[in-house]
Amino acid sequence: MNFKDQVNADAVARDSLEKLGYKQEMTRSRGLVQILFMTLAIMAVPFGLATPIATSLIGGGPAVMIWGWILVSVLTQTLALSLAEICSKYPTSAGTYYWCYRLASPRTRLLSSWINGWLTVVGSWTADLSVKFATAQLVVAGVGIYYSEWDATALQTYMIFLGVTAIASIFCIFLNRLLPTIDIICACWTGLGIIVISICLLAKAAVGRHPASFALGNFDPSFSGWTPGWSFFIGILPPAYTYSGIGMKSVTNMAEEVYNPSEILPKAITWSIPISALSGILFLLPILFTIPDVDTLLQVSSGQPIGVMFTLIMGSRAGGFGLWFIIFGIGMFCSMSTSCISSRATWAFARDKAIPFHRCFSKIGPYFGDVPVNAYALSTVIQVLLGLVYLGSSAAFNAFAGVAVMCLGASYAMPIAISLMDARRDMHDAPFNLGSFGTVINAVAVLWIMFVTVLFSMPAVIPVTMWSMNYASVVFGGFGVISATWYMINGQFYYRGPPIQEDSTSSSGSSDSALH
Repeated sequence: MNFKDQVNADAVARDSLEKLGYKQEMTRSRGLVQILFMTLAIMAVPFGLATPIATSLIGGGPAVMIWGWILVSVLTQTLALSLAEICSKYPTSAGTYYWCYRLASPRTRLLSSWINGWLTVVGSWTADLSVKFATAQLVVAGVGIYYSEWDATALQTYMIFLGVTAIASIFCIFLNRLLPTIDIICACWTGLGIIVISICLLAKAAVGRHPASFALGNFDPSFSGWTPGWSFFIGILPPAYTYSGIGMKSVTNMAEEVYNPSEILPKAITWSIPISALSGILFLLPILFTIPDVDTLLQVSSGQPIGVMFTLIMGSRAGGFGLWFIIFGIGMFCSMSTSCISSRATWAFARDKAIPFHRCFSKIGPYFGDVPVNAYALSTVIQVLLGLVYLGSSAAFNAFAGVAVMCLGASYAMPIAISLMDARRDMHDAPFNLGSFGTVINAVAVLWIMFVTVLFSMPAVIPVTMWSMNYASVVFGGFGVISATWYMINGQFYYRGPPIQEDSTSSSGSSDSALH
């Protein structure tokens, strides 16, 4: 896009945003390539599949890993299509809680947008937290390649997490203008990394090569204690986490920094799933054909067997460390992107007066360009405080990853379900339209999210102990109580929902014409 086209696109986007009720405050600097690469950077497929690989091994092993990935990819595509359709009509950084307000009836829209907004913000915070902490645990695994006798304490892991957070913050605050370029570098790093890992694993295979019947069909549910059917679903937790939506969420939260968002955002959302699915298959297959003994991997004391797995397959510590470093690099890139997104989600909700001290957290600049520094600081401080839970209980802390998936999933499902209950009347004029297939696609997406919510509430292994217990539902409920309490104290008196400048011709929005 040349300079003249950028200016024209920026003017059109600015007018469209004003029609949605907002003023342009961010600088539009991202086109389709940049926003698509950012989405792929946040999904970080090799990182998302590698760091929780122990769960897939517990759930059944190779068959679960490959076929579960394909199944989750197909189901997630229905969610991507559904979100792309709504996003094309309402392209704003407010995202799903704005959509709920525009799609719901006048009687329920205020509460719907409040609930959705808090789901979005909490989901963004906990997703960002889980990515950074997984990167910290990955560092522990990398050190373990050369110092296998070292068993990191909870405090040491927490300090590494703080280091990861600090590095991500430096890039997001002081080098914000470089982030689109960094996202492109990340995509290239990921693509080349998958190729390098695949070639190295297949070439070395120091512990032997497995036949296709094993790589594609071996299924052993004995490690989980569940029945074979449910054990398979436990094994698809890593693919569901990888697609947990933070990638798709990033697209909507960055809407006000994208040229021509009504056209570009739906493309980025829908294209990201098949690209991620293919990259995941290319990453998994070499591992499945060369994977070491599962018992050995599950006995790693840190619970993070990726370093040991690469070392055994490569037959040397240097080789294992080299492949580990590729995954670590993806994790760092992902941490930068998720940090950026969580700050935007916080800023957008504060802009609509739904967060305590909203005037402070909705400010942008003036010393760091168009970075919402106050919102970034709030997001980071909350994550640092939540990270302290790890010092008391790693099991309770691990629930935050599940909470991220549950919160973000629920925030996606709400506007889709509201649209479905209104017979999709608001979507007839969406620029990206699903047509006659819309009802089926929307229904599958909502049902999938409902199932994932239940899945992430279940323990990975039985019988359940205090260490294997899944506390995600407890943490999810705790955040819900906090949100409800703040609504009773403040929200019901001051929160008026997103601003609406003009009627959008929606069937439920006949009273939207006044700016509030």
